[in-house]
Amino acid sequence: MNKPDFSELKAVYINCTLKKSPAQSHTAGLMEVSRRIMEAEGVKTKLLRLVDYEIAPGVQPDMTKEDQSIKKDDWPEIYKKVIEADILVIGTPIWLGERSSVATQLVERLYAMSAKQNEKGQYVYYGKVGGCVITGNEDGIKHCAMGLLYAMQHIGYSIPPQADCGWIGAVGPGPSYGDTEWKGEKISPPVGFDTEFTNRNTTFMTYNLMHLAIMLKTQGGYPAYGNSRKAWDEGSRWDFESPEYR
Repeated sequence: MNKPDFSELKAVYINCTLKKSPAQSHTAGLMEVSRRIMEAEGVKTKLLRLVDYEIAPGVQPDMTKEDQSIKKDDWPEIYKKVIEADILVIGTPIWLGERSSVATQLVERLYAMSAKQNEKGQYVYYGKVGGCVITGNEDGIKHCAMGLLYAMQHIGYSIPPQADCGWIGAVGPGPSYGDTEWKGEKISPPVGFDTEFTNRNTTFMTYNLMHLAIMLKTQGGYPAYGNSRKAWDEGSRWDFESPEYR
């Protein structure tokens, strides 16, 4: 089996924890497993916590230009990192069965840029690949992943097979992913580290993201035939009255 060369890829991991650095983020712990795999394969990665930045609410590219009461918006800075990357991985904890409010804000701000176009006249996220990492102490991994992955594909990201992974503890209060102590008692190995299902899914997700990203990068993304907004606006459209269509 030939080993693929992933060294031309870039990935950005955005952790949507509610905790600012340097507080421990359990979601960051599982994201780090995936990130280390990518780094070992030569992918250049960045890991960000959205709450460490001042992100204004809204669905415009720069909210300081839309609302004079907003004096600072770090989203344009984050967007530069996102658009430079071939892969975007969104991480979120589960709260009341849902993704975090920070994850929703990230989706809103990603959506704010989705009308932009690439050099082919396609929507700007075409040719990029997305996945997600979910952690918590209650059910909801698939529910949260469903919403995130739908949103990402809707704005143009490509989603490979098994594009999500996660870990949840028992229902109710208890140790979270990566914890080494609970109620004064030491835990070894750290919680979740030896969970085969999580480790397998995290590994498969990570490699599927890289495989799809390198395929798209090698062929220059998607062909612009039939999906270019620029061509559509210029009048190059399918003739819905043609015999071929009927």
